[in-house]
Amino acid sequence: QVQVVESGGGLVQPGGSLRLSCAASGSISSINIMGWYRQAPGKQREWVALADRGGSTNYADSVKGRFAISRDDAKNTVYLQMDSLKPEDTAAYYCNSFPPGVLHINWGQGTQVTVSL
Repeated sequence: QVQVVESGGGLVQPGGSLRLSCAASGSISSINIMGWYRQAPGKQREWVALADRGGSTNYADSVKGRFAISRDDAKNTVYLQMDSLKPEDTAAYYCNSFPPGVLHINWGQGTQVTVSL
């Protein structure tokens, strides 16, 4: 099984930026698509950004133009640069494969992002 550890969350004002990191305990190079997901209180977990091994990316409409996903397979790490943050981006953020669970990747603890004055 592959474990992931997300980090980089915090409290930020609207319009601010954060960079999240996801470190995997094993190789992610054979996983075609890695993604970032988020879950706000009372809502279902949703994917927000995807990156494949070829460098193609895809974003949920709600974050398009503000978030950027990247992956460094040599470091087994996935990143999420978040700019122009809005209060509605407040959520716990997780990384996993897309779909989740490829090569038995477990959900991590997530990292909390709170956007507020």
